[in-house]
Amino acid sequence: MSVRVRFLPDDVTVDAEVGESLLDVADKAGIFIPTGCLMGSCHACSVELDDGNIIRACITSVPPADEELTINLFSDPTW
Repeated sequence: MSVRVRFLPDDVTVDAEVGESLLDVADKAGIFIPTGCLMGSCHACSVELDDGNIIRACITSVPPADEELTINLFSDPTW
């Protein structure tokens, strides 16, 4: 099953498979998401979904969602 993943604020869209790592999807789209520990505890890779939930991209895969998943990137000056 394919899900269209949209990265904001740059409005970059890429197709991804359910279960695919969000970091891999971002890389495929040419989007940089900072990482630290790659285990979710440092929160360097935190991104926000359209519903307001904050997730950590390093430990999250593409969910079996609607046709489109929107990810809001924000920068943390400490990373």
